[in-house]
Amino acid sequence: MQIEQTALAGVVILTPQRFGDDRGWFSETWNAARMAAAGLDFAFVQDNHSMSGAAGTLRGLHYQRPPHAQDKLVRCTRGAIFDVAVDIRRGSPTYGHWIGVDLTAANGKQLLVPKGFLHGFVTRAPDTEVQYKCTDLYAPDSDGAIRWDDPAIGIDWGLSAAPILSAKDAIAPLLADFDSPFVWEGAE
Repeated sequence: MQIEQTALAGVVILTPQRFGDDRGWFSETWNAARMAAAGLDFAFVQDNHSMSGAAGTLRGLHYQRPPHAQDKLVRCTRGAIFDVAVDIRRGSPTYGHWIGVDLTAANGKQLLVPKGFLHGFVTRAPDTEVQYKCTDLYAPDSDGAIRWDDPAIGIDWGLSAAPILSAKDAIAPLLADFDSPFVWEGAE
């Protein structure tokens, strides 16, 4: 597995190796022992799977606050997405900064989004499926969102038209109105 660090400490791109033959291919997308040896020690407890029918569907920017904060390992198993992580750890030198990665069924890349980061994605193809593992169970009382188009964050989603949004995402607050429960605890 190729492990690539990003400009946001803790956010990592994982590219599993694919082994192919005339039947197709096989890929190990997570191996707890190998990942722990590489410094990525996560105990995933919930798997999620979403399907978005239309290209231009935007989900995010989401987080789950403590005590139910989640680390997420995200991959696209059909179609294509532009996947985004935003640092929301108070005191972090990269607070409000974002990175984006193209995750497709073809490239097999995965994005590891740790606690203390917003997560969101926009679909680039119709009938796109996204699967992600989480280190805590979904807790509605801990669920939150920040505006996908917050000018203080300035994400370039690569959209040519308005995205398709949920009602929750359409009215999410701005980062400036958010009192982050996440605190930066390390050197970068």
